[in-house]
Amino acid sequence: MTDDLIGRTVTFSKTVSESDVYLFAGISGDLSPNHVDEEYMKRTPYGRRIAHGALMVAYMSACSTKFVESIGNDPHVSYGYDRIRFTRPVFLGDTVRIEYTIAESEPQRRMLRADVRAYNQDGEVVAVATHILKGVA
Repeated sequence: MTDDLIGRTVTFSKTVSESDVYLFAGISGDLSPNHVDEEYMKRTPYGRRIAHGALMVAYMSACSTKFVESIGNDPHVSYGYDRIRFTRPVFLGDTVRIEYTIAESEPQRRMLRADVRAYNQDGEVVAVATHILKGVA
């Protein structure tokens, strides 16, 4: 693990489908009407259902996996996400693009920190986080 990884970026894109949201609701147990009740959400400022913020974190995780694959599948584990913010709603049918960019390297601790940004199809930032990867080999 070296500083030459700083600046390396990988991306992941996914259109958020109704089945994504319902399956995630079932897996997570988060059946909030924000995610599963269209009539309820029509009465809110959003006007329609929104995807789970935690689903955006799952997409961030998919992107981190792509990064690990890009460096040869050296064994790494997620050490956590810091400063997660959901800056705009993600609606069913939106296409989310995750950008995962290595920002810091701590070779002595075998740790990498990545700036993670999620954008919708209009280029608006919908979520941000810092991800910490720890090498285990």
